[in-house]
Amino acid sequence: MSAAAPAISPAVLRGADDLPAPVSGQRHEIGSAVGRLTYYSAGPDIPGKFPPLLLIHSINAAGSAYEIKPLYEHYRRSRTVYALELPGFGHSQRGAREYSVRMMTDAVLIAVREIQEVHGRGPIDALAVSLSCEFLARAVTETPLAFRSAALVSPTGFRSRDKDSRWRNGTRGMPWLHGFFEFPLWSEGLFRLLTSRTIIRYFLNKTWGSRNIDEGLLEYDYLTTHQPGAQHAPYYFVSGFLFSEDITRIYHSLTLPVWMSHGVRGDFVDYSNKVQVEGRANWTIRVFQTGAMPHFEAEAEFITAYDAFLAGVPSASPA
Repeated sequence: MSAAAPAISPAVLRGADDLPAPVSGQRHEIGSAVGRLTYYSAGPDIPGKFPPLLLIHSINAAGSAYEIKPLYEHYRRSRTVYALELPGFGHSQRGAREYSVRMMTDAVLIAVREIQEVHGRGPIDALAVSLSCEFLARAVTETPLAFRSAALVSPTGFRSRDKDSRWRNGTRGMPWLHGFFEFPLWSEGLFRLLTSRTIIRYFLNKTWGSRNIDEGLLEYDYLTTHQPGAQHAPYYFVSGFLFSEDITRIYHSLTLPVWMSHGVRGDFVDYSNKVQVEGRANWTIRVFQTGAMPHFEAEAEFITAYDAFLAGVPSASPA
């Protein structure tokens, strides 16, 4: 942790310790412009030859670092690995405030700076899941020298409807919908109804494209969605405020090595717009016979493919 990190109010920490750690290793708490951020780190006793690896969970009603646990626990044996929990999720600060693309992107950049405080200014590898791929891609465009490679797992922004959004600005936010969800009479109660174990299982089945889901993830999803203030960031998500209209342009602007992967089952299978990046020299696309969480369903195959990609990445990525 940076010595210059702002102090954290004990009031902000209330409730965070009621939630178990999603991964092993050391937990870090830092105060920042986007509120208190939590990240975890672990690595071998003797550092390997690889740069640090930053892992970023997806955005949904139950996002947490548990979503990248298989990768975190695997790679901690060979390199220093970091798992960030984004604002409004996991052990990071929740509560009623505005959650935006800018906030999430800044959280990624803050985590990268923290990593570089420890490891120096060399570029790092980073992997994100689903909507968080958009925040990672935007962070790369803003600080390209900080990243050696970017891995996008089941990224958003590649559906057929996204093909015409390349030059638009702003988000898909619907203020009226957010206002409905946050109406004081039912804001918290509605979220509790939407995050029962039965409903969480239903949505995980749709994510996996089968009923063979990870039961540990289901249980952790239930715990994390029942923390104080858990509804606020997800309500911004379902209201569209975290989806960028210009993400196709952002993806096009990436010049570093990019590894994109996705599955073929469940609700997240429309990647028809990936033709926008297929064939580009810096993009590698891998399809797994899984749902949207291939690193859970086909962990060994996923890691083998990702390692093969990383083996071909230069020691420093182009600016």
